[in-house]
Amino acid sequence: MVMKHVDTLMRQAVSENIFPGGTLLVSHAGKILFNEAYGLANIFTGQAVNLGTVFDLASLTKPLATTLAVMFLIQQRKLRLDQTISSIISDFSKTAKADIRIRYLLTHTSGLPDYRPYYIDIRQLPVENRKDALRKKLISEPLVSAIGKQTLYSDIGFMILEWVIERLSGMGLSTFVQEKIYDPMGIKNLFFIGHDQSIPKKNFAATEVCPWRQILLNGRVHDDNAYIMGGIAGHAGLFGTAEAVHDLVRKLLKTYHGNSTEPILQTDLMRLFLQKSDLNDRALGFDMPSPIGSSCGELFCRDATVGHLGFTGTSFWMDLQQQVIVILLTNRVHPSRNNEQIKKFRPLIHNQVMKQLRRL
Repeated sequence: MVMKHVDTLMRQAVSENIFPGGTLLVSHAGKILFNEAYGLANIFTGQAVNLGTVFDLASLTKPLATTLAVMFLIQQRKLRLDQTISSIISDFSKTAKADIRIRYLLTHTSGLPDYRPYYIDIRQLPVENRKDALRKKLISEPLVSAIGKQTLYSDIGFMILEWVIERLSGMGLSTFVQEKIYDPMGIKNLFFIGHDQSIPKKNFAATEVCPWRQILLNGRVHDDNAYIMGGIAGHAGLFGTAEAVHDLVRKLLKTYHGNSTEPILQTDLMRLFLQKSDLNDRALGFDMPSPIGSSCGELFCRDATVGHLGFTGTSFWMDLQQQVIVILLTNRVHPSRNNEQIKKFRPLIHNQVMKQLRRL
């Protein structure tokens, strides 16, 4: 399908340096209507983005890996939404965080701060000691508000969720989601890259020339704290192509509507997670459109849309009612994270997509 105005906007974004390169995929009722690549994966080598380009998905890790792992553990009856973290990880039992429930971590109402640059201290340590050192910081991290009372989007909450998953499953997050979710669903090209692994021979979209690592990040995670944790973390670390993200999200949508022939996750559980929480305007582990100035524009159903943004310039939005999926993957942090023009671009491109879909 030709979406001329959408195509024009994407070309303009590259020419105006909103991002060096990107892919945009649009589907309706599971059928891909638009799937195009633009610009450069690497401005230094001139490597072009193509439909097989792998992007650092950043915080898309939260819904597409960590949250799905939590759902699977709930389905296995190894975990409950209202279970406290101290009942799973005893290290939290004598802290102010003892009564934080899994539900609060998923909805960012845990009382934890949004972010801490743990990597600054930890990068001085030997590699094998870094993850333990970071987790000691999680244990000692003070709350910034009362548990369950305020919403503050938190990387730290999802770092703790990764620890919960590891403790209950006896497996690392990467192995768990690969074996229990991605492989059974037939998802290809969605993966973590641990530091103990060589970088796969794929066309990666380069991210930042990192000031402290003093390298161009290309196939290594951009997020500083995830990097220190070995490349695999609950809040960041997932890599993938637009088609892989779509394949996963499309299957979640089918499960939500009860149309999946072999659901890995139960329909009732999917519906529970993808509805607006009683605590705030978020779903469990997924974002929902904000009332004003949402990155998905104004034409997605407010109360029936889930998605997420990634710091590197990635996003997906899924309108559960209209069955529209839009995946925008870019490398806007290449070569520097200081380029924030994508904030204005995201609603424009999503509005244009929806306008053109309505003309079908």
